[in-house]
Amino acid sequence: MKRALIITYYWPPAGGPGVQRWLKFVKYFREFGVEPIVYAPENPNYPFVDENFSTEIPSDIEILKARINEPYRFAKIFSKKKTKQISSGIISNKKISSLEKFMLYIRGNFFIPDARVAWVKPSVKFLSKYISENPVDVVITTGPPHSLHLIGKQLQKELDVKWIADFRDPWTTIHYHKSLRLNKTSERRHKELEASVLKSADIITVTSPTTKKEFETITSTPIEIITNGFDNSKEIDFELDCLFSISHIGSLLSERNPEVLWKVLSEICKESKTFKNDLMLKFAGAVSDEVKKSLESLNLLENCSFLGYISHSEALRLQRESQLLLLVEINSAETRAIIPGKLFEYLAAKRPIIALGPKESDIEGIIDETQSGKFFGYWDNEELKGEILQLYEKYKSGKLVIISQGIEKYSRREITKRMASLIVNS
Repeated sequence: MKRALIITYYWPPAGGPGVQRWLKFVKYFREFGVEPIVYAPENPNYPFVDENFSTEIPSDIEILKARINEPYRFAKIFSKKKTKQISSGIISNKKISSLEKFMLYIRGNFFIPDARVAWVKPSVKFLSKYISENPVDVVITTGPPHSLHLIGKQLQKELDVKWIADFRDPWTTIHYHKSLRLNKTSERRHKELEASVLKSADIITVTSPTTKKEFETITSTPIEIITNGFDNSKEIDFELDCLFSISHIGSLLSERNPEVLWKVLSEICKESKTFKNDLMLKFAGAVSDEVKKSLESLNLLENCSFLGYISHSEALRLQRESQLLLLVEINSAETRAIIPGKLFEYLAAKRPIIALGPKESDIEGIIDETQSGKFFGYWDNEELKGEILQLYEKYKSGKLVIISQGIEKYSRREITKRMASLIVNS
């Protein structure tokens, strides 16, 4: 058994997608010859909590914890809502207040690479002692927060231990990086730290082909694409919705507002009273006022159900109950590399997917490969309308099904097998 020390900020009871990747790896690692040891903060500031995830932690694995100084705790004094959004990476460029500008400036220029950087030094001290007394075969850091990679870099230097740097999202090319109001010195520091991590790690893992291409321009370190995935270990009881439901799971904020879709649905509603009566839009997660205003202006608000944040188990049931599943990514070149974790859960739900995103998005490749739905650009209004009408016709005739192909390669067990092979052979 290879011993792998996993350094992660997000760990149960954290909710949201950030926690799931390494929770699932830990869940299946032993099947493939890896003994996981997890290091996580003792007193984290999680924007979302889901206690159900705690039940998936293997009962006998070793979990190390140490305190972290969380600046977001103090930021809540000024604005609890804005602090929660910024700590989640939810940053809007629209109608930004003076307070938010100030908070972003402090976050971007005084906490490099991120607000958890103060955890680096005490973690290196704590883990150096642990590894000296309990040797491990490999150290794995996962970001964001990307400051955790600095822990791995220092442990590699001090202890000559193998180090895998896992990037769930890009670093300096992530869509909100430009919103941090960085000065030139801070921007340069970010790029220097990114390059030092990419060049120092023994192996880099990323979740998308675009991120791999970007990193290959910076480093010659081996880079492996290990996507996120779905876990099909639980049976889920559900009944398919009677209405023509289109469900979106996750935050739907200002820049992720698919107005082209709302306009198409509004047009069809005007053309068909039956469609209007059958349509139900379900939103699980935060929905911005701008999105709600768009829906209201197009007379769709009465067809909407806003569920708020729901547990992961509830989200899985909702996906299977829905007639269609909606996936929306920001229409920006910076988001081409983003493959939301929910895409893989959508695959497992086996309901038709309607996806909108930027040109050359990595999402499109997976949807086409698995034949699990259709991907549209924000400009494809006629094609989108035709697809919605076609799907609605199948719904009315009771034939709205999807026969996807090859989705098992994205199961958590198969993905864990690939990650474990990197550890075992490192």
